[in-house]
Amino acid sequence: VGSGGGGRGGPGREVRAGAETPGGRPSAEAVREGTWKRRSLVPQRSQRGAPTRGEEVPPGRRQEEEREQDRGAERTDPPCVLSGGKGRGNRPRREAPGGEGVSQVPAAAPLPGFHERKVFSRRFRRLAPSGPSPRGFGAGAVPAQLRGYASRDAWGCSRGPAAGDGRLRLARLALVLLGWVSSSSPTSSASSFSSSAPFLASAASAQPPLPDQCPALCECSEAARTVKCVNRNLTEVPTDLPLYVRNLFLTGNQLAVLPAGAFARRPPLAELAALNLSGSRLDEVRAGAFEHLPSLRQLDLSHNPLAYLSPFAFSGSNASISAPSPLVELILNHIVPPDDKRQNRSFEGMVAAALVAGRALQGLHLLELASNHFLYLPRDVLAQLPSLRYLDLSNNSLVSLTYVSFRNLTHLESLHLEDNALKVLHNGTLAELQGLPHVRVFLDNNPWVCDCHMADMVTWLKQTEVVQGKDRLTCAFPEKMRNRVLLELNSADLDCDPILPPSLQTSYVFLGIVLALIGAIFLLVLYLNRKGIKKWMHNIRDACRDHMEGYHYRYEINADPRLTNLSSNSDV
Repeated sequence: VGSGGGGRGGPGREVRAGAETPGGRPSAEAVREGTWKRRSLVPQRSQRGAPTRGEEVPPGRRQEEEREQDRGAERTDPPCVLSGGKGRGNRPRREAPGGEGVSQVPAAAPLPGFHERKVFSRRFRRLAPSGPSPRGFGAGAVPAQLRGYASRDAWGCSRGPAAGDGRLRLARLALVLLGWVSSSSPTSSASSFSSSAPFLASAASAQPPLPDQCPALCECSEAARTVKCVNRNLTEVPTDLPLYVRNLFLTGNQLAVLPAGAFARRPPLAELAALNLSGSRLDEVRAGAFEHLPSLRQLDLSHNPLAYLSPFAFSGSNASISAPSPLVELILNHIVPPDDKRQNRSFEGMVAAALVAGRALQGLHLLELASNHFLYLPRDVLAQLPSLRYLDLSNNSLVSLTYVSFRNLTHLESLHLEDNALKVLHNGTLAELQGLPHVRVFLDNNPWVCDCHMADMVTWLKQTEVVQGKDRLTCAFPEKMRNRVLLELNSADLDCDPILPPSLQTSYVFLGIVLALIGAIFLLVLYLNRKGIKKWMHNIRDACRDHMEGYHYRYEINADPRLTNLSSNSDV
């Protein structure tokens, strides 16, 4: 034991041979074996719970206390309240074994216990290497600012060890990213961009055209989902229609023919719901023209001279396997072709065949057939339209509805028969109309003939409520009943006198005048040729007389028995 105060072996030290280094510090072997001991010369500190003079201090405890003193010198902010480990909370620090009792720590600023100091020391040793090292940015060294930041995050206010460890990792990641950015050069980035430019250009050129582009000569509105190609003299349906189109207008063009699959696209026009082809001079609509339009609800083919309407135009090219059409509204107003294009075919039959083929229009709610000069409606033309609610047959030339059945149209709400040539409605038609629960019938502007056949209809009109505006219905024939309101007639007013309508009377008068003129001309010709006719008649009379005399002479010869033996060849 040394007795001096400043040499190697001075007071407070026990030295063993080889236990100290030339600088006066203990060697690593002595510290590891625990043969070097020191009596602390530091005065007692009651607040930190330090060991008193003459007490042995472990080397690990001494290094930890020195680091805590360094941290206290570097950190000037007040201590934070710690959350401890796994649910331990804040508690006063206990004295190390062998100390002088328990130190009293103020409740407002508790200090970490022994366990927390161990955790912190382990975390801190990850940042700073053990042993003395220069305070700088050398290899293996951590600056004091970063040590204080890491220690405060590890011990941070109201943060546990897990949160501090995450902040520490974020700080490390930030340093790594800054170093990588500073080490990268502009030339390398430029070279990488130049190398990737050909690939980007090839990828851009390989991309297909955008499906939402607007066709040429058309106007598009993506917000309204509408495409208008109006009065553009188009000869076919555009192939580059955008996929968002919901309302398509192709009016006023020169389409002429609508082939099968005219609207077929890949991908299909799945949202197209309203299609207007009116006034496009369509002459022919072929089978399957409206296939591949799964959402088509409204179709307008008005004002097109349709010389040919395929029976499978609405049902698909193969009606036996195709699904029913999604059409809800079909408008076929003014589609009658000129007389030179009808090709001796019944236009009414052609339209009826397209309506009933394959039961494709079972879901149809609205059908307009106005202004088509229909003289009659084919039998059972409405039999395959059970869902029909609105039927417009106005402005045609219908004379009678005898062969038309409305019995299965149980959902029919509106039937327009204005501006036709109806003379009377018979009992069968009246009973069918009365059996429809929701129907409203419009019969204005028809030339009603008020004779004895009108009695049942007048009685029905007085009782029913299905006819709208029935007080406006008036008689057109006979002349004495003209403009009489049908509801005001009684049985005495309705008789069947053979009085022809004025139109027929006028026709017969004109025919008599023509025949009289022809007779007068014939008589004039006979008078002018009276002499020739007289001579011709005399000639005919003489010829007939000679012929009769010859017959009489032969009879006399054959009757005389004396002349029987004469030869028939002899000349008498």
